[in-house]
Amino acid sequence: MAKLKITQIRSAIKRDEKQKRTICALGLHRLHHSVVHPDNPQIRGMIRKVSHLVQVEEIQ
Repeated sequence: MAKLKITQIRSAIKRDEKQKRTICALGLHRLHHSVVHPDNPQIRGMIRKVSHLVQVEEIQ
């Protein structure tokens, strides 16, 4: 199964509370922090909600 490397590239300050919680649920804590998650519909949906704040790369 493919994995996704998610990096926070923009701040969550002055964002909606749901977006802040989504960033936290993805495991991101600060700018340029990266996490790796499996590629599944739940994670893709979370990424879609905060796509303007994160950068996504597919890794094997």
